[in-house]
Amino acid sequence: MPFSISVSTQDVTATVSLIGELDAAGAPLFHDAVEKAAASGVTHLALRAHDLTYMASAGLRSLVFARQKMGDHVRITVAGASPTVARTIRQAGFDRSVTLVDA
Repeated sequence: MPFSISVSTQDVTATVSLIGELDAAGAPLFHDAVEKAAASGVTHLALRAHDLTYMASAGLRSLVFARQKMGDHVRITVAGASPTVARTIRQAGFDRSVTLVDA
């Protein structure tokens, strides 16, 4: 499934909905969304992963990019990740930098 993304900002939260497979081909789209969110000055980056079917190592690098770009003062949540995607994030130890939530 090709990767697509949508971004909305409300108050202090930027919500990024991820659809498909986040790999090297989709990473630039994700980076652009993070850049926009960072420029808007939000304090919460909410990644909606309900429709994210796969996360490659490039996707993990994209999460690292998001953490670095947003800064430590911004909370990053990953909501609705499939067991496979959540396991990928946990195995990389990145669940210490982002919060996995069920909602």
